[in-house]
Amino acid sequence: MRILIAEDDSILADGLTRTLRQAGYAVDHFGDGGDVDRALALQAYDLLILDLGLPKLSGQEILRRLRARQGANATLPVLILTAADSVEDRVMGLDLGADDYMAKPFALSELEARIRALTRRGTGGGAAIMRHGALAFDQVGRTASLHGQMIELSAREIALLEVLLQRVGRLVSKEQLVDHLCEWGDEVSTNAIEVYMHRLRKKIEPGGVRVTTVRGIGYCLDRPVHSETPSPSASAAPATPSRSDAYR
Repeated sequence: MRILIAEDDSILADGLTRTLRQAGYAVDHFGDGGDVDRALALQAYDLLILDLGLPKLSGQEILRRLRARQGANATLPVLILTAADSVEDRVMGLDLGADDYMAKPFALSELEARIRALTRRGTGGGAAIMRHGALAFDQVGRTASLHGQMIELSAREIALLEVLLQRVGRLVSKEQLVDHLCEWGDEVSTNAIEVYMHRLRKKIEPGGVRVTTVRGIGYCLDRPVHSETPSPSASAAPATPSRSDAYR
């Protein structure tokens, strides 16, 4: 998940950035409204945390432009985070297209919970626990387990697993993974993605969770196979390799 923080309070922004990175999110931060608007025009994000009182370009204008702009961020979830807490301010922000609104000061735990809710909504909703065969991923605790046993994952591996789980059965290109996992200034290549994928596979494939590689293109988390007792005719039929096996 890649989050953009638009906040001109450097102390608050630094605290939010460190907290979210520790939770496994990729985070970009800009304190200037013009920089925020340019970033939204150039880069796809999974969530925007937006302060209304930004210099050079207000949060309201950023939100207007975002909702009018076509492209990857057209339906981007937006959480307004601001000291302006009148009813009129909240109504205006929501009418402009914000998805949620929090007033400063706020509890960090509540903000994190709202971020999780918005990012789940942005990818089709779903429970806090994502299950895939023997694998369970807790989006709240940012932990994963196989057959009930915890597995140790780095922040990048957690982010990679989350992207794959949200797109089960669909091909995800290396470039898409770079966009979702990396921040402005990160020098992460598609070769680095291959390394992270190799490490993740070693940890999840013993539990039957399989990731197919389409060479030169990307990866696909295979749908879990539910074991069934084959009929006599099915057991007599010769086995044929699946399409995904051909890409293995």
